[in-house]
Amino acid sequence: MDSGHRQRTPRTPREKYGAELRLRRIAAELTQEALGEHVVCSPTLISHFEAGRRLPSPDDAQRIDRALGTDGFFARWLQDLDTKYADHFAAVAELEQQARLIQQFALSLVPGLLQTDDYARAVFRSYRANHRPEDLDRAVVIRTERARVLEGPDRPVLWTLLDEAVLRRRVGGGQVMAGQLHRIAELAEEGRLRLHVLPFGAGAHALMQSLLTLMSFEDAAPVAYVEGLLTGHLLDEPALVRESQTSYALALSDALSREESLALVRAAAEEHERGQQH
Repeated sequence: MDSGHRQRTPRTPREKYGAELRLRRIAAELTQEALGEHVVCSPTLISHFEAGRRLPSPDDAQRIDRALGTDGFFARWLQDLDTKYADHFAAVAELEQQARLIQQFALSLVPGLLQTDDYARAVFRSYRANHRPEDLDRAVVIRTERARVLEGPDRPVLWTLLDEAVLRRRVGGGQVMAGQLHRIAELAEEGRLRLHVLPFGAGAHALMQSLLTLMSFEDAAPVAYVEGLLTGHLLDEPALVRESQTSYALALSDALSREESLALVRAAAEEHERGQQH
């Protein structure tokens, strides 16, 4: 690629949906405000649809089709885009499928791509006040399906940086936790991920305020993703992505070596198996 050509931001299916909606709205000579009146929603929500940040409901999509005279086009396309993920994470899950390099940092729990079924079930159970077994089963299956991106010859290069707190917090009991840590160690030993641990002894570090995922692509600009309770932010502004990359590099520089990290993960797994607490 010509070094003088600015790389595009990767487009997810929902962003393509939004771009097509914008083109059809402009062709119909409607403003966002005018389309919002037809759909019975705010112009801001139309803006979110067009930017790919939100998807319309099935009823909204039908009203869009009527307003634009698109004969069910957007309602039919929406069925293919109906996502099983939360709105703030749906685009991230799509981009994981395109990434050639994923660098993830976890502050307090094992990243979703690496979670075992038992660990994931314990995580989901912890924040659902009235959980039903079938709901937990579905959530675990969805998370397991995400991890398939790590299988096959075209899987992305995966770097995983874990705060030591991830190893020490006993999720699901000693045996579940031990199984989870052994799984991470096995993936590292097989060369399927590059593993580093930030020990408590490192003190303050550049990522101690948030989890972070960086994704790089063959034909698009890199992105960063940060997440908090019930919310997440996908960052594509070049300056913010560069700052996120710098923070990751700084934290990585404070981490243990691969060999030391693997030994610590294995030792923590054995401690959980013996029921020891920290």
